[in-house]
Amino acid sequence: MSDNLLPVSEALTRILSAMTPLPAETVALTEALGRVTAEPITARRTQPPVAVSAMDGYAVRAEDVAAVPVTLKRVGSAPAGGIFEGAVGPGECVRIFTGGPVPAGADAIVIQEDVDADSEEDGAAVTVRESAAPGTYVRPAGLDFSAGDLGLAAGRRLTARDIGLAATMNVPWIQVRRKPRVAILSTGDEIVRPGELTDPMRIVSSNAYALAAVVRAVGGEPVDLGIAPDHEGALRRIASGARGVDMLVTTGGASVGRHDLVQKALGDGEFGADALEVGFWKIAMRPGKPLIFGRFAGVPMLGLPGNPVSTVVCATVFLRPAIETMLGLQTIGAREEDAVLAVDLKQNDRRQDYVRATWEADDDGRRRVRPFTRQDSSMMSRLAAADCLIVRPAHDPSRRAGETVRVLCLDGDFLSI
Repeated sequence: MSDNLLPVSEALTRILSAMTPLPAETVALTEALGRVTAEPITARRTQPPVAVSAMDGYAVRAEDVAAVPVTLKRVGSAPAGGIFEGAVGPGECVRIFTGGPVPAGADAIVIQEDVDADSEEDGAAVTVRESAAPGTYVRPAGLDFSAGDLGLAAGRRLTARDIGLAATMNVPWIQVRRKPRVAILSTGDEIVRPGELTDPMRIVSSNAYALAAVVRAVGGEPVDLGIAPDHEGALRRIASGARGVDMLVTTGGASVGRHDLVQKALGDGEFGADALEVGFWKIAMRPGKPLIFGRFAGVPMLGLPGNPVSTVVCATVFLRPAIETMLGLQTIGAREEDAVLAVDLKQNDRRQDYVRATWEADDDGRRRVRPFTRQDSSMMSRLAAADCLIVRPAHDPSRRAGETVRVLCLDGDFLSI
């Protein structure tokens, strides 16, 4: 490709090939939400451990209630957490509650709404008005799982449901992947932190905050190195704080302007063996063309563009799957799906385009995707309002409303219950 622009797919392959799953650590179940399992989690008990009742009622022998009405004698009770020590014989029944162990001799449960009892004492006469076949309202031992069964596979991000399952399996501690520590370095004399804006010509540093949020959402731990001015020595000094992390991400200074110093400063011989080794530079994508990938201070380094939309789009396409690979996740990257266009699109050029878009419903209630009219890479308001990114391959032909396109989903991605 001219200008040495690397296709997005090849760039992603090279980035992910440089990532390896991080070591495991043990965390309490109460701290495991959102973490990624480093090994399979198996049940430490059988659930339920014995046959139990699914309803409040009476444990009976099905043959005794085949013809109703019939009157049985109450001989005991079986509450949840308790047990009836005897056995149910012909003409007998046991008062039982949800979760109570089914007594020996009984093979069915008659719910309490279908009986008339003259008292709640043992020895009471209980008239059954509805028959019950064998197994009625009985949860057999191991209905949910048995000891040793696989409950949760390795490489799974734990949801609230998973936490509940692990607790049910009697698992108090879980082996999870260590959170990747991702250093974030902003560059530029013009950059100030939110709340510090005094000069209208300065730019608020949104990139570092957005990147830190991405890192946290995906499961990493951001390390803010601060803002480096457009001075090689200062940039080198601040970047040295990346030693010991799992990945360095810079924002700004990746292009070819006079103040784009990332490659020059970090590749300086002053760092010796820790100097930046560039794997590739410039991607055939929009937004995000001036992207750098290499190694610095012994860790993978991703140099993102300075435009805020470019930064977040590149973080979605490259940084997110890189972190997920370090976490050992089975599935990586934002969710992709097909979508129907609401409007026409012009032919695309030689760069893969990520078009900010929203969902809408047509007159028949069918969901369609509509791109924003303005796609400027400085417009964070458009990105924040977007539900997805329409992915247009290089040289994609013009598209008509009603045609199907591929989208990268941004909505509903990080809250899995």
